[in-house]
Amino acid sequence: MSDSSDEIRDSLPDDLNLSAFVGPYQFPDNSRRKIPGWIYLGIAVLCTVLWFLQNSNESGLVSDGFLGAAILLGIVGLFSLSSSWRMTVDEKLALVYATRAVNFAVGHASAQQVWRGIRSRPTWRVFCYSEQEPPLQRGLVLIDAVDARIIECLVESNPDS
Repeated sequence: MSDSSDEIRDSLPDDLNLSAFVGPYQFPDNSRRKIPGWIYLGIAVLCTVLWFLQNSNESGLVSDGFLGAAILLGIVGLFSLSSSWRMTVDEKLALVYATRAVNFAVGHASAQQVWRGIRSRPTWRVFCYSEQEPPLQRGLVLIDAVDARIIECLVESNPDS
């Protein structure tokens, strides 16, 4: 028979514990992608220099894999730099812009950050319902998080009402 103190119990991770809630969640800015982008490019340059210096000596330590790694790291580094957009619109401001775009009084709404295109431009996807109970309308608004442009606005009658 086992002691009850030896039992394994499930528990919430600290970051999901509501009793430790200290304030609203701050979405990270995509401009942080510049840091790994520069690191990738630095390692790519280092690999290229090592390959170039050791290629003429027929070194057993440095092979053509260094050049392949440099090319791959260079591509990833350039992508990281090109997709490091500075966000000017947070989720609260996105909800305000969505309310203006749908042209009805908004009750419940939620915002989700998504990325568009090959360069991963940050976009807010805002889903909102009208304030009636039950809601008569619903809308989906896509808002560019870089320049606050309304990309798309779809409004329809709520089929659930």
